[in-house]
Amino acid sequence: MTESTKDISHLQEVIAANVRKRRLHMGLSQEDFADLCGYHRTYIGSIERSERNITVSTLEALAAALQTEPTELLREDG
Repeated sequence: MTESTKDISHLQEVIAANVRKRRLHMGLSQEDFADLCGYHRTYIGSIERSERNITVSTLEALAAALQTEPTELLREDG
């Protein structure tokens, strides 16, 4: 695995953890959260398992549904 691949993988894990933590803090199921975002529940699940390399527009949609800024989802310990 190249260094840049490791960096991307790590960032996917950070986003996954932040999305899940914030979703749970809001008391939302994956299905309810998916409805807020306009995505399917299985897609949200794959994001939270860091299986997806999401786009910037998806990051923005997730952040909006979580009532935060996209940059907050990129922060470790966010």
